[in-house]
Amino acid sequence: MENSLQNLVNERANLWLSDSFDKETRNQVKFLMENDAKELMESFYTQLEFGTGGLRGIMGVGTNRMNIYTLGMATQGLSNYLKKQFSHLPEIRVAIAHDTRINSRLFAETTAKIFSANGFSVYLFEGPRPTPELSYAIRKLDCQSGIVITASHNPKEYNGYKVYWEDGGQIIAPHDTNIIKEVNSITSIDQIKFQGKLENIRSLDSKFDDIYIGSLKELSINPAIIASQSDLKIVYTPIHGTGKDLVPKTLAEFGFRNVNRVSEQDFFDGNFPTVISPNPEEPAALALALKKADEIGADIVLATDPDADRVGLAIRDNHGKMILLNGNQTASLLFYYILSQTKGKGKLTGKEFTVKTIVTTDLLSTISNHFGVECIEVLTGFKYIANIIKENEGKKKFIVGGEESYGYLVGDMVRDKDAVIACALISETAAWAKSKGITLYDLLLKIYSEFGLYREKLVSITKKGKEGKEEIASMMKRFRQAPPETIDGSNVMLIHDYEKQSTYDLISQLRYSIALPKSDVLQLIVQDGTKISIRPSGTEPKIKLYFGVKGNLSSIADFEMEWNKLDQKVERIIKELNL
Repeated sequence: MENSLQNLVNERANLWLSDSFDKETRNQVKFLMENDAKELMESFYTQLEFGTGGLRGIMGVGTNRMNIYTLGMATQGLSNYLKKQFSHLPEIRVAIAHDTRINSRLFAETTAKIFSANGFSVYLFEGPRPTPELSYAIRKLDCQSGIVITASHNPKEYNGYKVYWEDGGQIIAPHDTNIIKEVNSITSIDQIKFQGKLENIRSLDSKFDDIYIGSLKELSINPAIIASQSDLKIVYTPIHGTGKDLVPKTLAEFGFRNVNRVSEQDFFDGNFPTVISPNPEEPAALALALKKADEIGADIVLATDPDADRVGLAIRDNHGKMILLNGNQTASLLFYYILSQTKGKGKLTGKEFTVKTIVTTDLLSTISNHFGVECIEVLTGFKYIANIIKENEGKKKFIVGGEESYGYLVGDMVRDKDAVIACALISETAAWAKSKGITLYDLLLKIYSEFGLYREKLVSITKKGKEGKEEIASMMKRFRQAPPETIDGSNVMLIHDYEKQSTYDLISQLRYSIALPKSDVLQLIVQDGTKISIRPSGTEPKIKLYFGVKGNLSSIADFEMEWNKLDQKVERIIKELNL
């Protein structure tokens, strides 16, 4: 089998030595063939596949790498599919945005040329822009599809290609698999139409930014409170990404006058020189912002990832120390503020809904239910939140959605997670709390005391390359075939297997169907309220385990003691599972 795989790799690599590829690419492939057999294998043993949002991979030569040719095949395949799907339209429109990564502009321009060569009208942003603005542009400009070139928060070696449909949401079934079929039907690079028709490409500049920000401003709930707390001291960092201009400008439009930027990270740079990884989930990525916050006595810190669809938040605790919140905590603050204020203003009609993913804290459901608002659960990935919004158009009104991985959406003008509006409404939540004489930390403890103390932890195990992919599959198989019967001394009651679309009740020994699409996720529900979710990442070479435990907080004074108890419980479970 290894010999046949090696033969396949050699065959693919030799194809990339033809004159259809540029000279630099041919030279790089030749170098790998002569000097680096392992990298040659990694670059050619498979082809980049659509994950939760499209293509994503390490940049370089080869069928398993991000480059203008793998991107070109995806774009030509998508073009062929769009022509079939929208043959009834006199004009097919697409929008393209990109982040600040290395090659992102090249990839965006290459994509625009291919679309234009296929006869499409193309809207290309003039420079780096947030992913949510691309989602907004698709609907605002009546496009049939859209692309954003980004690898989100991945390390600098990565880039990606996210495909959006006419509703502004990322592609889901059947479009994703149908596009792959079209891509796979391209057997030669010569089938890609690289020679663009520049007259078909239009530039989107700052005027469109103003339109986007104007729409976001309509989502402000308490502008008068912002006016009274306009001096709220905010530190913001884009971590060298696309939020650099859009987030501060949006905060200013909302009325915040004391936004302090982190100069060391306040410029576009695809090398992300000040961080190991530009991920707001990583404490190290916020180190400079936290330092500045302490220097100026800031109330909150906001940090967005390179494509500004995810936001990290730090707040000051009751000891005056800046602490980082996880995505579940930030979502809980947003849900509570938006729902309580919407209800307080008499704007809940009974037809509203919120959305969360299955691995996100159940506290969001509890808060939603408290305010009489339905909370819908979907699979991991914001594309499923977008799809629920689409399915309920004209019937129910979407208010707010979130996922534990720092992604939030308010209102339905954008159909993907939006760190720009999230930054604005997190700041508004802080301003509202300050007007009440409390901090966001106080508000979080109030939520815990009212709805229950929810503690979540994510464990990510990285397994790179071909061997890593096989090891992750083996781990999932082991959990499926031999799940634990007890966890931390409590019985496992339910096993949700989203790949089999069935739930197994260990008490009654009955099986029930799950009315969600297939997904490689396994979930264990324990008698004491513990929930463990296990899934391979769709965008990174990782297997992720989500732990959720719950306690009570009868007195806010006992918070730290009760929180530590839950921490210890999670650590016992992790140890028990031999992770």
